[in-house]
Amino acid sequence: MPTEEKRVSQTYTAVLKQDAGWWIGWIEEIPGVNCQEANREELVESLRATLLEALELNRQEARQEAGDRFEEISIAL
Repeated sequence: MPTEEKRVSQTYTAVLKQDAGWWIGWIEEIPGVNCQEANREELVESLRATLLEALELNRQEARQEAGDRFEEISIAL
C-alpha cells in the first residue's frame, strides 16, 4: 500500500538558447523535456508545463509497474 509523504520541492535546470529567431530550451535532468517558442517567457512556461507532464507520466508508469502493493519514500540528494 502506498505511503503518503510530503512532496519535496525540486529545482531543475533549464538550458535556454536563442537561434534563428526562436527560443529553444531543454531540462538538463530529464531527457526528452525540450521545447521551442517565439519568445523567452513562452519557452520557460512551456518547459515548466512539459516538465510537469513528464514527471506525472513517469510517476504513473512507476506506480503501474509496481503493481498493487508498494511503498513510496523520498530520497534527498
